[in-house]
Amino acid sequence: MQNSQIAAPAAPPQKPLVSRVVMIAGVVVILLLTVLLGWGIIWLATRHPETIEALRDVMMIALALASCLFGVSLILITIMLIRLVNMLEFEIKPILQQTNETISAVRGTTTFVSKNVVKPVARATGFVAGVRRGVKILFGDPRRNLPD
Repeated sequence: MQNSQIAAPAAPPQKPLVSRVVMIAGVVVILLLTVLLGWGIIWLATRHPETIEALRDVMMIALALASCLFGVSLILITIMLIRLVNMLEFEIKPILQQTNETISAVRGTTTFVSKNVVKPVARATGFVAGVRRGVKILFGDPRRNLPD
């Protein structure tokens, strides 16, 4: 017999999710918007400096609020991580230790039962089967010896 390998069927060619033309158009649009935004900021800075200062102040306030929000979320994530570590240390670890103790007890019980019950019963069953076979060979099948 030869070792034959089963070849997996060839996967059909997959079409890209986004075509190259759409991707290039997207990049061009993003670059164009970035250039327009930069030009708008420069134009506003030269024509209306007080508007840019007000916009700068609003952006600084928004940045400060975002920093506070990220700080609070970081604190919450840290608290959740501490709770997870405590749960692993004080709840999961004892369960695993008890499971290991139970497994070792079961292993000891099966070893004891195997040595003290299964082997002697198997040996006795084999002995009885041998005696029956020997009696059958020496005296014939007792079921056939009965009168009809």
